[in-house]
Amino acid sequence: MTGADPRHRPVVLASACGGAFALLAVVVAVHGWAPFGFEAAAVRWGVAHRPGWARSLAMAVTSLGTDVFPYLLALAAGAVAVRSGRPAGARRTAGVLLAPLVWLVAGQLLRQGLMRAFARPRPPVADWAFDASGFAFPSGHAFTSALSAGLLALAVARARPRAARFAAAGAALFAGVIGFTRVYLGVHWPLDVLGGWLLASAWLALGGWLLGRLGLRAQRGAGARR
Repeated sequence: MTGADPRHRPVVLASACGGAFALLAVVVAVHGWAPFGFEAAAVRWGVAHRPGWARSLAMAVTSLGTDVFPYLLALAAGAVAVRSGRPAGARRTAGVLLAPLVWLVAGQLLRQGLMRAFARPRPPVADWAFDASGFAFPSGHAFTSALSAGLLALAVARARPRAARFAAAGAALFAGVIGFTRVYLGVHWPLDVLGGWLLASAWLALGGWLLGRLGLRAQRGAGARR
């Protein structure tokens, strides 16, 4: 019995994570978008265990999940892909360089649309230790950090296969810590964070498949000109 075609694994992973995200959204919707008991307990725990130094550290860490930093990670992913793939021609080089950034921006548009459609309320403002805006599900910081770090890890893994596990572990740690700070600072429920991770994983897997095809075409173009 032969295994599944490795080329199909990203599509299978995207389908699995996307399906899990959809199921989670249904579960939360059936609950009226209100927090489950364990979610409220997690936010209360964060409020009760928030000394000044921990709050400052969490605020500094959570800031890495938005604004410029994730886009720098996406550009770094493109730079790694260019260096390892050596695409032929300026247009192909620019395409490979910017592809992760474009995919991140497209993912942000998808995530923002879903947040507005679901319109899940955030925890009470009185529990916040960090400014926040918009709705709660899925978490934007969790999604953005997981996707941007995942894109870089994917590029590193393809450039240096031996470093794949370390790159994946680093991306998971980064996204995990960012997700924890969102609940700890009282601006998200735990399932918001889980939703962000699942959606990012689905989008990353689909993007990895598409970007992989782009990189393969670039390599073929380079080989044809040699």
